[in-house]
Amino acid sequence: MFARLENSWTAPCFRGATETQSLMATTNPPHLNSVTSAGPGPIAKASRPTTFTPPPLACDAHCHVFGPALQFPFSPSRTYTPPDSGVDDFEALQQRLGLSRAVFVQASCHGTDNSAMIDAIGRGNGRYAGVAMIDDSYSDDDLTYLHDNRVRGIRFNFVAHLGGAPDLEVFWRLVGRVAPLGWHVVLHFDAKDLPDYTDLLDAMPVPYVIDHMARVPAEKGPDQEPFQHLLRLLERDEHCWVKISCAERLTAGKVAPFDDVVPFAQALVAAAPDRVLWGTDWPHPNMKVMPDEGVLLDLLATYVPDEGLRNQILVNNPQTLYDFAPTTGSQ
Repeated sequence: MFARLENSWTAPCFRGATETQSLMATTNPPHLNSVTSAGPGPIAKASRPTTFTPPPLACDAHCHVFGPALQFPFSPSRTYTPPDSGVDDFEALQQRLGLSRAVFVQASCHGTDNSAMIDAIGRGNGRYAGVAMIDDSYSDDDLTYLHDNRVRGIRFNFVAHLGGAPDLEVFWRLVGRVAPLGWHVVLHFDAKDLPDYTDLLDAMPVPYVIDHMARVPAEKGPDQEPFQHLLRLLERDEHCWVKISCAERLTAGKVAPFDDVVPFAQALVAAAPDRVLWGTDWPHPNMKVMPDEGVLLDLLATYVPDEGLRNQILVNNPQTLYDFAPTTGSQ
């Protein structure tokens, strides 16, 4: 049984730490030395959304930047190697989709070197935020440096093909260190494992976000226990948030139209509309068939037909969690 952590940490002082790019340690276990290709890169030109026009300040709350590897090398302990997908390509996508804000989430292929993400955030002039991956090598000054560069959370992978669960002693130590900064924790689970972490989630002292609807396989239907467990978490724990992202991973056929994912997303929105985020997951690592991001954005209108509620998910919810200024991102 886990006990809720007491917030006894002293807020770190800022000494201008700039050594983030040198922090090349990785959260992947050292025995994982098999590196596979992450598949093709994203499609060259996504379609524009047709079912609705995104509101001003709309946010893609889950995306990544990969490389370019010559400037931002991948972790030597990575389990996959993605094609370069940098911030220039991402900003072209943002323009096509009509989105203004973004949250870059550190991916395991870059380990705990968050340099590519920090560089991308800096391009946004306040329109972007980030979720980092860290380890015990990060000093208080390093954490303050990340905070000053608009990082607002840390991420842990529990997914088997990305290295499996972290060392829980390290997990709790890092959660305790970021709590005084007002950060949250992003958790990436395999669906079948989610119920096993009930005690861990009950003990979380900060908000936590479940990635990608807990990766529930849509073919098993909404009555499957991992999904019902996720619904119960949302309903009873105000620390719990969820991302209604990655329909392309959850759907049985792994391609559009993703109809079998719709009831899952709708149930999550109904359970906690003020704690739901949406994102593209661009550039879709480890997908064999790349989705069209315009189709994914149109799918949100099917999940959430009500314009006011949809705007809450695209604007208000990420603004709350990621500390965006109310007007930053206006175009």
